[in-house]
Amino acid sequence: MSTTDVDDSSGVAEVRTAAPAGFRPPARLTGPPRLSQRLPWLYPLAVRVHRTRRRARWLLHPEPWARRRDPQALAFRARRHRSLLMRELGESEMWLQRNKVVNLRLAAAHVDTLLIGPGEVFSFNRVVGSCTRRRGYVEGMKLSNGEAEAGVGGGICQLANLLHWMFLHSPMTVVERSEHSFDPFPDNGRVLPWGVGCSIVYNYVDLVVRNDTDATFQLRVHVGERHLDGELLSDHAIPWSYKVFARNEQFLRYGADHYRRNEIWRSVIDRRTGTVVREELVKENCALVKYLPVGVPVVDVPLS
Repeated sequence: MSTTDVDDSSGVAEVRTAAPAGFRPPARLTGPPRLSQRLPWLYPLAVRVHRTRRRARWLLHPEPWARRRDPQALAFRARRHRSLLMRELGESEMWLQRNKVVNLRLAAAHVDTLLIGPGEVFSFNRVVGSCTRRRGYVEGMKLSNGEAEAGVGGGICQLANLLHWMFLHSPMTVVERSEHSFDPFPDNGRVLPWGVGCSIVYNYVDLVVRNDTDATFQLRVHVGERHLDGELLSDHAIPWSYKVFARNEQFLRYGADHYRRNEIWRSVIDRRTGTVVREELVKENCALVKYLPVGVPVVDVPLS
């Protein structure tokens, strides 16, 4: 099997220390409360509306969805990644992490061995489905408005994060990905750049990827003793490798709040010559920080 080097380090982000001109917090964080927030009894109805719209889009989608599986591993490895299952938190939160592992095992079983052929589209929510008690999911750690809380199916975002990271190291096209609006925890032990994670809510907040190449890709995921392991395989060698990194990392103090922002970039590298073919801006991130930034530069931004 042909392999690529496994380099899970994020590298050193380029830090911008000057105050940005005309900074405004994201509208999704400062805008007026949504109707379902002002009238909580409307929230279940809003969820049903969103889910109905998504199901209609699934039915009317013109491109084929990835459905086929093959227990035989494809010949070439495009990317491999692993993430730690358990972080050292307070004992009151450790049970949520142990339950998260249960949820990840269930979700990973739906993703493992899936093929994404030329022209096919992968949807995390379509493949994994709704994470309900009836299907064996338990209460794990979920993030809601930047706060950790218990919720059935909690923790499956870790699987989506792993998949997204591998997709970024492939020629497939990320069609849909929703990031978290909050930065909930300090960077203790962070491996990947901040801002490459995914938010998943069945079925209307999704991770969707389209295969615009002539190669067939295969997902392999496994929950081990300490790590969630993933591989993205293909049926022939990919002529490029990829490096994903952060630029212009900043912590900003704006009034009483702290914000974090950066840019996620990707270098496309000719595997034969090692030459950088191009650089691509993947995403600009800005999130409300839910902790006090310590040991990092913080830029004061005047209120306007």
